[in-house]
Amino acid sequence: MAEILPAIFFGHGNPMNAVRDNSYTAGWRRLGEQLPKPKAILSISAHWFVPGTGVTISTSPRTIHDFGGFPPELYQVQYPAPGDPELAHRVDEMLKPLPVRFDSSWGLDHGTWSVLRHVYPDADVPVVQLSIDEAQPASFHFEIGKRLAPLRGERILIVGSGNLVHNLHAYAWGQHMPDPYDWAIRFEKEAKEMMVAGEYKPLIDYETLGPDAMLSIPTPDHYLPMLYVLGSRQQGEAISFPIEGVDGGSISMLTVQVG
Repeated sequence: MAEILPAIFFGHGNPMNAVRDNSYTAGWRRLGEQLPKPKAILSISAHWFVPGTGVTISTSPRTIHDFGGFPPELYQVQYPAPGDPELAHRVDEMLKPLPVRFDSSWGLDHGTWSVLRHVYPDADVPVVQLSIDEAQPASFHFEIGKRLAPLRGERILIVGSGNLVHNLHAYAWGQHMPDPYDWAIRFEKEAKEMMVAGEYKPLIDYETLGPDAMLSIPTPDHYLPMLYVLGSRQQGEAISFPIEGVDGGSISMLTVQVG
């Protein structure tokens, strides 16, 4: 029987994590060392949040520096992982009759490469990105994750990249890192408990979870990649949190591993 790879949601946080050595990036490196090496990666990043469903088709996806105001060293980073058109076509087949756009202009945005350059620093695993359709409800994204789950048995690593708690208005950009906000801690704890229990409906209907959820998820872009990963979870599979922490008071760096 083919080995079923885990699916992983990474809390990617500040783009500077791409060039930093800290507890989060060390954890990403450990995961890369511990996981069976995948044939390819399908990445769902918070930073490709557009109308419609698209998948990258390029054989050499470009490194996108989709941010502003950071030190020059960050803009010099390249992550030259190859693409995988075969995987892109496989995704298209799996999602039919949903229309999927083959996209040759997008590449790897920082939600993908800022993490993967630590997980697979040699950039030797092909990467395909799947866009998040901004016009669809959370339930749509969870269902896409369910439909893509068989890829895990084909040596494809399904990766979501965002942040469970992502409130930039409350984020401390200076050197002093405050204690996490109470609402961030409460929501993260509640969400983890629901994940472990397999109670997905409240997580899908997160807008009903009250003020803590609304402060933690002011916009859905960083939250939805987690639903793709949870959707790929099989009956009875373990769920774990290999990396934890809150950065700048209001950004959860939680990593969620399914399987």
